[in-house]
Amino acid sequence: MLKLLGLAVYAFTIYDVVTSRFANQNDKLIWIIVVVLLPFLGTLLWFLVGREKRL
Repeated sequence: MLKLLGLAVYAFTIYDVVTSRFANQNDKLIWIIVVVLLPFLGTLLWFLVGREKRL
């Protein structure tokens, strides 16, 4: 059950990054790479830092 919850949060993070508007398309690409290559750390960074940097 915990794995399913983790997978759901990870999928939501990827969806949130892809659908977010950024001033620069390179920023979106960098966030996608970070989240995909570093799933746990990338998700934490996105919710702590990344969401505030988008438009």
